Amino acid sequence: MTAVRPAPTGGTLRAGLLRQPAFWVVAALLAAGMIRITAIGVHLGTEYPRAMLTATVLFALLAVPFWWFVVELDFLEREPAALLTMAFGWGAFVATSVSLPGGAALDDLVAKLGSPTLAADWGAALASPTVEEIAKAAGIAAIALVARGHVNSVLDGVVYGAMVGLGFQIVEDIVYALGAVALAGQGDEAQPVIATFLLRGFLAGVWSHTLFSALAGAGIGFLVVHRERRWRERIGVAALAMLGAWGSHMLWNSPLLRDGLGNGLLALLAVLVFKGLPPLLLILYLVRRAHDREADYYVGQLSTLHDREVITDRELAVLRSGSRRAAARWYADERAGHRARRAVRRLQRAQAGLAVEISRSGPAERHRDEIRQQRSVLIRLGHPEAIDPPTASGTWRRRAWAVISTVVAVAVVWVALSALGGS
Repeated sequence: MTAVRPAPTGGTLRAGLLRQPAFWVVAALLAAGMIRITAIGVHLGTEYPRAMLTATVLFALLAVPFWWFVVELDFLEREPAALLTMAFGWGAFVATSVSLPGGAALDDLVAKLGSPTLAADWGAALASPTVEEIAKAAGIAAIALVARGHVNSVLDGVVYGAMVGLGFQIVEDIVYALGAVALAGQGDEAQPVIATFLLRGFLAGVWSHTLFSALAGAGIGFLVVHRERRWRERIGVAALAMLGAWGSHMLWNSPLLRDGLGNGLLALLAVLVFKGLPPLLLILYLVRRAHDREADYYVGQLSTLHDREVITDRELAVLRSGSRRAAARWYADERAGHRARRAVRRLQRAQAGLAVEISRSGPAERHRDEIRQQRSVLIRLGHPEAIDPPTASGTWRRRAWAVISTVVAVAVVWVALSALGGS
């Protein structure tokens, strides 16, 4: 059994999409959602233009590193920009336009079937995850339906799920930021927007909708890819992943620990970690497993070439691991400068592209030419192989970088918490 299956090329993808009725249904839903969300944005922007501009800029900037990180998850087989944009658009426009009225209606139902007190305490934990996770998962399923050939591993499901969640998160946070401005009752001010950005975007963003939908995407990816398994097992795994996404979202929105740890900055940080860390660790584990399986498949394609000009045995080992690829770039920079580091990165991308084309029996000469070009650059610089350093060499730098990154991250989080406390 292979971990992945060949995906169509760009031209084949475009032609295939346009021929599918399902694509036009998705396009119509995207258009309808865009009209709905644009109308809400125009209304809020007319009432609070300064706050609207601030929120749009801040959360758009937040989306950039998230987008980059999600795309980098699948280094070996990058997903087409058109499908990533479709996934982001589904979350931003379709899922949000469904969830805004749907969540409110289900919240009212909780109040009627239970009590107003239950709805006040648990409405957000019961209603929002139910509507929102179903709406977002429908977008992942839509991608799998209209572009089946590009959902060929569990990791692909994670990437598309995360992109749907990212689109949803950005638009929802902008709406919440404008709601905070209205609730403050101080006119068109940016302070409530900044507070919302720090709490919902900066602090909660790493384990919010992007994470929940990535978990659901892993289940849908398993359902679509593993056709050798019994259908009951595939549906069971997908349902379990959806339940995990719903449960993580429910825990995040629940009133648990809301008052139990006090009101200080450390208490707030503890709540964030307790509610967000378990699903974050789970999705990181799934991503690692899926990445390793995909890497084994594509690196295996390159290993059959037995061409040291294309890839050496040591480069094959490095290409399997994201951390070792990064270490190889650092090592090239240390030995031969920034130009070598750029050449190593381009060489690795060309090698990954060649592996994908070999698996598809597609045209690979462009990637071979790029490999030869970057190899010649590295040879001239005296660093002929894209390899990571020996175990002893460079260890201190990686450890120092890890310590510095951790200290900076903690400091930034503490500043954000302090700012929230001050506001």
